[in-house]
Amino acid sequence: MTEAKRSIKNEKVGSVVSARMAKTIVVEVTRRVPHPLYKRIVSKRKKFYAHDEQGAAKVGDVVRIIECRPMSKLKRWRLGEIVRQAVQVTTDLSSIGIVTGPEKRVTKKKGKR
Repeated sequence: MTEAKRSIKNEKVGSVVSARMAKTIVVEVTRRVPHPLYKRIVSKRKKFYAHDEQGAAKVGDVVRIIECRPMSKLKRWRLGEIVRQAVQVTTDLSSIGIVTGPEKRVTKKKGKR
């Protein structure tokens, strides 16, 4: 009987657009709906703040978020699972002859134009 009374939580699938905050990710959920007047399919996007305890999600990952109690002013979702991980592309700049590090800044001369 306890399983029958258990509420079903709302779930959404979207892509991570920001993971810079501590234990928080921003997930953008895109849905395709027909325009009410013109009946053309349009894409609607909405961003949700989700709790990521381990910091497992990275930018570009496709994740499932689950509705939960309010954790802060904006966070009402938690990370359920990572559906698909994004491809992490790194480039070794030294192999193509570009030196990384502090670069010399070019300053403009002040004067008449």
